[in-house]
Amino acid sequence: MILNDAPYGSKRSYNALRLARSLLKTCEARVNMFLVGDATTACAKRGQKVRQGYYNIGDMLGMVARNGGEIGACGSCLDARGIAAEELIEGASRSTMDQLTTWTQRADKVLVFRG
Repeated sequence: MILNDAPYGSKRSYNALRLARSLLKTCEARVNMFLVGDATTACAKRGQKVRQGYYNIGDMLGMVARNGGEIGACGSCLDARGIAAEELIEGASRSTMDQLTTWTQRADKVLVFRG
């Protein structure tokens, strides 16, 4: 899955994470999530604080990682936004287009969640 959007302006990242969690729970799917653009800025940012009653994308992404999903964040996108790898949630790592290329070549399906 490729996420492009920031988490709290639309429901695209939220819905992608809902699907990823469901896939990991209900079938023997392998889930790789690659964050690019604005998705790197806030989806995987450690320490998100949202109002009670709202979903927390960082927590949802962490659940994907804890259930076997792999999460890569575009290194160029992180650099452009001033985000260090240490600021990412546990389970997410700085990644590259080479990694996305490998994941894409190995995948049976690639889903892109974008605006």
